[in-house]
Amino acid sequence: MVIHISPMPILTKNLYTFFCSAPLVPLAYFISKFIGVDFQNKDNPLSNLGLLFALNQMLYILIAMWVYAAVPEKMLMVYAMIFGAHLLPYGWLYKSKVYYIFSIVIPIIVLLVGLYCPVVFVAVLMLITEIVFSVYLVIEYKKMPKSS
Repeated sequence: MVIHISPMPILTKNLYTFFCSAPLVPLAYFISKFIGVDFQNKDNPLSNLGLLFALNQMLYILIAMWVYAAVPEKMLMVYAMIFGAHLLPYGWLYKSKVYYIFSIVIPIIVLLVGLYCPVVFVAVLMLITEIVFSVYLVIEYKKMPKSS
């Protein structure tokens, strides 16, 4: 959001948006170490599938890269839609209604806002959405039986 409220040209903003997403997996790894979560859980045979789900998104980023050059003012919208849609298989993997719901809601809402509003609205929407998503995941987790 900070990038997209700046006075930089749109291509520069988009490039910095890509740069900001690069450290997310290493950051997730270090946060998991800090909070004591097994990032790879080698005992769970589905862990490799979770990694495959994450890597699959790399193929979709190619679409965002094309939009970066072809329609730069819509790149953030497409990027956010890809992010939202990539949550769908995690609904199955984690048996999570929150992942399922947000994987459908995010792309639809981002599309509507992105088509009719300035790009900064998409950035603000995603910031708010990610906070709400995180809160609902915590609530869902706390309601899970401890054996899950």
